[in-house]
Amino acid sequence: MCLQFIHLGKYLNFLLFEARLCTTSLPSDVVVEVGRMSFHLHKFPLLSRSGMIERLISEASSSEGEEEKCAISLSDFPGGPRTFELIAKFCYEVKLELTASNVVPLRCASEILIMSEEYGEGNLIAKTEAFLNHAVLKSWRDSLRALQSCGDEDIYCHADELNIIERCIMSLAAKATTDPNMFGWPLVEIGGPPQSPGGGVLWNGISTGGRSRNSISGWWYEDVSGLSLPIYVRLITAMEAHGIGSELIAGSLISYARKYLPGLNRHQDFVDLKTDLHSGLSPPLSGDAQKALLEDIHRLLPVQKGLVPSKFLSGLLKTAIILRASPPCISNIEKRIGSQLDMATLEDLLITTFSHSKETLYDVDSLQRILGHFLASNQTTDGPRTSACYEDEDHLIGSPAALAPVAKVAKLIDGYLAEVASDVNLKLPKFWALAGAIPEYARPHDDGLYRAIDIYLKSHPWLSDSEREQLCRLMDCEKLSVEARIHAARNERLPLRIIVQVLFFEQLQLRISIAGCLLVSDNVETGAPEGGWATAVRENQVLRVGMDSMKVRVSEIEKECESMKQEIEKLGKVKSDNDESNAGIGNAASTGSGRTRGKMKRRFGINVKSQMCSAEEEWVYDERQSKGFSGKVEKKVNHKREGGRLPRLSPER
Repeated sequence: MCLQFIHLGKYLNFLLFEARLCTTSLPSDVVVEVGRMSFHLHKFPLLSRSGMIERLISEASSSEGEEEKCAISLSDFPGGPRTFELIAKFCYEVKLELTASNVVPLRCASEILIMSEEYGEGNLIAKTEAFLNHAVLKSWRDSLRALQSCGDEDIYCHADELNIIERCIMSLAAKATTDPNMFGWPLVEIGGPPQSPGGGVLWNGISTGGRSRNSISGWWYEDVSGLSLPIYVRLITAMEAHGIGSELIAGSLISYARKYLPGLNRHQDFVDLKTDLHSGLSPPLSGDAQKALLEDIHRLLPVQKGLVPSKFLSGLLKTAIILRASPPCISNIEKRIGSQLDMATLEDLLITTFSHSKETLYDVDSLQRILGHFLASNQTTDGPRTSACYEDEDHLIGSPAALAPVAKVAKLIDGYLAEVASDVNLKLPKFWALAGAIPEYARPHDDGLYRAIDIYLKSHPWLSDSEREQLCRLMDCEKLSVEARIHAARNERLPLRIIVQVLFFEQLQLRISIAGCLLVSDNVETGAPEGGWATAVRENQVLRVGMDSMKVRVSEIEKECESMKQEIEKLGKVKSDNDESNAGIGNAASTGSGRTRGKMKRRFGINVKSQMCSAEEEWVYDERQSKGFSGKVEKKVNHKREGGRLPRLSPER
């Protein structure tokens, strides 16, 4: 029998209907409607293979009469008209070519049509089942194509009931743990260039000898990214059960998310972007589909620290905010970022605000929650330990492994504060809360914090004096570097009290340094062995040059302090004049001046004596070095002055 299908199309009520006619010597006596397509066929070939069609034809014939053409309808048919056309050819004994792409729809359709061995030997159920077991499940590529054919919802449900999806997933999970070179699998993504079994790319049938990217441990990332989300989630779960490492699982999830979530590719590297363009762009998903995918991906990500890059987690958080993911999803991503905040960069923390209710450019509240999660997970230091965690104001001591992450985060937060400080809509309480959340022991230096405060004061000139002082209390003037102190001493935006404290600590540090240089110089001169006087003299000259430069700096700071003292005395004089005019007492000027100086001392918070800024004072005691060191230094300095090199000074107690 010669079988040929003629494709006809016609419009009815503005809807497109299609028909397929079987051209034989006999007129068709049954019409099968599958979706919007009608098949004009014969009863006998169908009845001899399908129990379902036999029942439907019997029911239709009894209701319509034997003389009329029988019409049956197959709704929600797996694979649609294309699959039924293949089944019709099989019923007419036309050779059917089974492939990995059509075997699953044919297996599901044959199960619905009851095409078992009762209705003919070698029926379609047996043929498709044998092809699945002996061909598809033994091949990585065919198993992938079989799962890709299950993307439609009607096929997915039937294939899941027949356990086809589970069998294909188990086959892929087992093969993913095996070295692909042992079996010579092609292992290329569908549509990719042909390769030799050893991995060399084929060009004109000749192996180039080049190794494919599939030889690495994550060779299957790109292959499985072509699966639909429900099947992919089940595959990843099965791979975890088969013992595949968390690092590989995380890599596959990242690859899958970057393929279907466009928001993750906005800040990726140029090399990664070039790779994505080469592999082809996937069709864009709807907003709801992207949100569902993001929530599933974040749920499957391994929880181990460092397995998922902070850059990817940051992009996932930004995309979740844009897609308006559920609050638990956003909160869990923030916790993941907080658990490894010491591995993040400044760019990862700059989360743009997408809510109309927030006025700031960046989402400071989100970062504050992230920082809170980090501090909660790194509570390794307590009160007594924080009192001695610096050495020479430069290095953390105690437990470096525990303090290093906190120090990195402190530096990162200072950089973030400097970035957002220029936002005029950033309120002082938010800035103060974020800067004050960092423990004091986490900052060896306060230069980064000072820079952020200076930018904030410059961008918010309307702050009151009390607000400026409140903001400047965040930093410790003693922990500023020399360069930062020089800048702060001439910074007009800082409160007067902070400038005085900066000058005080700068002068204190310089005098201690000069005393140390004198002590070292004396030890070099008295302890040099015979024959080494030339070396000692050269070292002594170097020390004297350093001392001279320090003296110049001391002189400059003393001038600044002297001018500051004059301004304070002018303020006291104005206050005393006002008191004299109000009280009318002749001797109230001196009393008012003393009272004013007392108030200024209490306001500045430090007991600054008038002779502290004098050029004649050459010594300041440091209470921290008074045990043993101060007395020795004093004797050495006085000894040198008695020798005629320096004038003898009496120290302030």
